[in-house]
Amino acid sequence: MLKHQSHRSGHAHEEHKAHAPHCVTCVVITCSDTRTSQTDTSGQLMMRLLKEHGHDVAGYHVIKDDPAQIRHSIEEAAESDAVHAILVNGGTGISKRDSTFEAVDGMLEKRLVGFGEIFRYLTYKDIGSPAIMTRATAGVFRGRIVFSTPGSEGAVRLAMEQLILPELGHMIQQLSK
Repeated sequence: MLKHQSHRSGHAHEEHKAHAPHCVTCVVITCSDTRTSQTDTSGQLMMRLLKEHGHDVAGYHVIKDDPAQIRHSIEEAAESDAVHAILVNGGTGISKRDSTFEAVDGMLEKRLVGFGEIFRYLTYKDIGSPAIMTRATAGVFRGRIVFSTPGSEGAVRLAMEQLILPELGHMIQQLSK
């Protein structure tokens, strides 16, 4: 009986995803005190993966890891009716300059705590105990999905391929209900 119920709920999930938008308009924001648009391989990876999966990138910004700049960039992205998702990378560690988590998490109206939990679990499986220092977060801000990931290419690839891309359209569909 349990096996049958599990299968049924999986089928319902796939059915929901079938009605989800296949193209989501996104803004990518890199928070770094050292990277530029030319050296930002993580932000470029985010954009490339989004495009490869049929999504649009309406904006791309490299900003300092500064709470006011981070909040301003997210607020600006959320002003556009065309933008449905905001992807932020960088500044999620625990060094003195890492302030992205506090800036992003403080703006979220609804938190998707499972994103950070599962991201840390997958990171733990990959690199072990340093995963506890990862402060990835996600949630909703002004009707937009916001993801905040570490800035390393490996972390961005993991978040994009295993969590964000498989559910992005489905999340937007759920927000529109």
